Amino acid sequence: MPGHMNPGRIGSAGLIAITGLLLLGLPLLGAYLAGLPLDRYLEFPPRTLYVDHAPFSWVAFGILGSVALVLYGVLIWLVWPRGPSVQRGKTETARRFPWWGWLAVGLVAGFWFLAWTRLPAFRHLQPYTFTPLWLGYILFVNALTWWRSGRSLLTHRTGFFLSLFPLSALFWWYFEYLNRFVQNWHYVGIASFGPLQYTVHATLAFSTVLPAVTSTVDWLATFPRLGNVRIHPLRMRAHGKTAARILLMVSMAALGGLGVWPDALFPLVWVAPLLLIVSLQVLAGQPTAFAPVAQGHWRVVSLPMLAALLCGFLWEMWNQYSQARWVYMIPYVQRFELFEMPLLGYVGYLPFGLECMAIVGLLENGRRWAREISLTKEN
Repeated sequence: MPGHMNPGRIGSAGLIAITGLLLLGLPLLGAYLAGLPLDRYLEFPPRTLYVDHAPFSWVAFGILGSVALVLYGVLIWLVWPRGPSVQRGKTETARRFPWWGWLAVGLVAGFWFLAWTRLPAFRHLQPYTFTPLWLGYILFVNALTWWRSGRSLLTHRTGFFLSLFPLSALFWWYFEYLNRFVQNWHYVGIASFGPLQYTVHATLAFSTVLPAVTSTVDWLATFPRLGNVRIHPLRMRAHGKTAARILLMVSMAALGGLGVWPDALFPLVWVAPLLLIVSLQVLAGQPTAFAPVAQGHWRVVSLPMLAALLCGFLWEMWNQYSQARWVYMIPYVQRFELFEMPLLGYVGYLPFGLECMAIVGLLENGRRWAREISLTKEN
């Protein structure tokens, strides 16, 4: 049983295997036990819309809105600049913005223009603007980081940076899998895509998610006063594994129930995988990406949430007028949209940022990077 894991017997590979089995198997197992037809979750490309979502509810909107206000308040308090102002040194003021950063600006501007226009001469390119647009953003934010600090993931941790792309593709394909059970979004403008074209196009697009969020975290970390709060949490080592067992059971139940109660459990799509991953790491005696919190360093929490929220705003904005785009169907709160996303939907980017950190932290140098960003960096 997960609650009796022996850290001496389970290594990183075994932990990843167990985690993957639970993440993939639990939603299908729950649907199977509930007597739901499993073929609807295995359709590829996913076309069928079979979840009849609940209508807008002021009660649900009020409850979720209150939760959102609390979470945003906590985030603002955590990231609020603290400490003395840091003067820019001579090296930084003399450093020029790199040429490849200007290339990135051109990529973003060019493909943003193509995404939002319908010029006949470029009609064959317009369904494919997402990936080059986000590659431009990733290159640009790495250039900003290098300009401010003299280093970036792209230039100084190239192997780690490149490894984020295939990891990201697997990472977001998993959320596409979970979306089969709750159907909170679907894609339009790609009706002509066959299975192979859909797979290639989607995989390239999904591969940019983790590099974008991680690079944004790295850029935010160059602002020493941002999120520079030190809070030593309560010492609960004696009960740490008990809490991990409880969270593991909760996350397993949530994943198993997604297909059975999609409207009631849809917010847990962004929470349950995170709880499962972290609780399994704790039970296996392995370090997590959030280990610096125990020393009072909360940047590993606040900066990923802020980075995901910033990237989320850009994802939704650039999606608005793109030819190939996603459309939301959120139960209870499908109202007051900002771009295609209902306003309360943006709160999901906060746990999503932590999810990105947890996945990146599974890489050994990802944990080392997480420790670095938790410390205030002097330019």
